[in-house]
Parts: sequence; structure tokens; C-alpha cells
Amino acid sequence: MHTEPGTGSSADSLAGTLRWADSPSWAQRAAAGRRLARRADLDDIRPLLERLLLDADDTGVTQETARALLERHDLPGLRAVLAALSRAEALCTADQLAGEVDGYRSCVSAAGRGDELRRRLTTLASDTDTDTDIRDEARTLLGPGNHA
Repeated sequence: MHTEPGTGSSADSLAGTLRWADSPSWAQRAAAGRRLARRADLDDIRPLLERLLLDADDTGVTQETARALLERHDLPGLRAVLAALSRAEALCTADQLAGEVDGYRSCVSAAGRGDELRRRLTTLASDTDTDTDIRDEARTLLGPGNHA
């Protein structure tokens, strides 16, 4: 049985989470993705989150990390998932990410929060977003004629 890192100091917790991100255990990598999703707004964490989202060995890691990022209900979380979706090369990973985004869209719409998601997508789809891959993914999700 694995105990999730986080029982020590903040530095110990982060160090343990970073170790788990490189673990051979998919469950530990997934737990690391969930924990690191809380820090998606930090530049030094983004590449690690993308690696976990694009996990080559298990889509369970992709699923858990994407859900945690989307459940933030904010721009950094959505941006990270769309960035990974735009860069996914393995079909199973791309399908998993697309499924997580579709499921999230359905959940927020059912909860009456579709306008919030549309605003975030519109921000990412704007011509001012410097990552064209993210911009294109956001535009695809918004549909034709629904972006800045």
C-alpha cells in the first residue's frame, strides 16, 4: 500500500510528489499528477504536468491528472489539458484527454457553469494567446464562428 506524500513540511511534500512523478507505479504517478495540479499556475510545474498528462505507460495517469486540472475550474488548469491534447501523439492518450475534456464540458454545463467554461475557452482562443496549439484546441471546442 502506498501512502500519498504530504505528511511532512511543504518542501518534503513537494519533494515526495516530485519523486512520485517519476515512479514506475502508475498509481504514484497519478497521485503526483493530482497533487501537482494544485500548482498548475507555476511555470516550473507545467512541464512536469504535461509529461504526466502524456504518460506513455498508463492512461490512468493521464485521466487522474487531467481531471484534477479541470476540476480547478480555471485558466491554468484548462490551458494545461489543452496543451497536452494538442501535443498528444499516442492515440490512446489523445482519446483519454479528449474524453476528459468532453466529460468536463458536460458536467459544467449540467451544473449551469457552461458560461464560465465558454469565457475561459474564448480567452484561450483569442488572437492574443501566444501558444497557437492551445488557441486552436480552444477554437475547436468553441466551434466555428465562436471565438475572438
